[in-house]
Amino acid sequence: MSLNNKPAIYSNLHFSLIDKITKRKRKQILKIIENYLKDKDINDILDIGTTEDIESSSSNYIIKNLKNCKIYKSISNQEISSNYFNKKLKKSITEFFSKDELIEFTSDVVVSNATIEHVGNHENQIKMCQNMINLSKKYFIIITPNRLHPIDFHSKLPFLHWLPKKIHKFLLFYLGFKHLSKEENLNLLSQNDLILIMKKLNHNNFIIKNIKLIFFKSNLILIGNKN
Repeated sequence: MSLNNKPAIYSNLHFSLIDKITKRKRKQILKIIENYLKDKDINDILDIGTTEDIESSSSNYIIKNLKNCKIYKSISNQEISSNYFNKKLKKSITEFFSKDELIEFTSDVVVSNATIEHVGNHENQIKMCQNMINLSKKYFIIITPNRLHPIDFHSKLPFLHWLPKKIHKFLLFYLGFKHLSKEENLNLLSQNDLILIMKKLNHNNFIIKNIKLIFFKSNLILIGNKN
């Protein structure tokens, strides 16, 4: 969503501060992933939910700075024009993947940053995780903001997202965040939500790490082994 679509209560100074905090958090997340993968034999990495502004310094930060591989691939519902990736596919991660698509895009590591909270309801989030596991040869990594952090990093509003979801969505709509008020555009997860998804998929081989902002867990990093 462009800044022009944000409510007028936000100033350029406010967004500049948020951007700095966001970039610092992404560096912390990257360090956790690099430490996990540093001794692993990685040939190719698949990024799920790539944004079209791949050349931006802050967008797609994780995939652009993971250096321990030779081949970079992308699956996104956006048209990715950049030549950064060796292979690109325009497709939703919640859709069915054909045998040929699985063969072409299956990778040693499948990583998704700040995407699972934007694919819709709980069932769609399960489908996304299942597809990521299917596309993974060795590891899959899911990064998402923590719903239990006091600030929602999408609206930049405090505490409202702790309310029951229907009330939260109503207030977002009332405050001018019409896009975010729809579940298909924003459905935040907690650590327990991620654990529940893995349980429903009968997948137990994973860990969840986190980074903190203002003493609260701000982002969750689920790292799973394929087997």
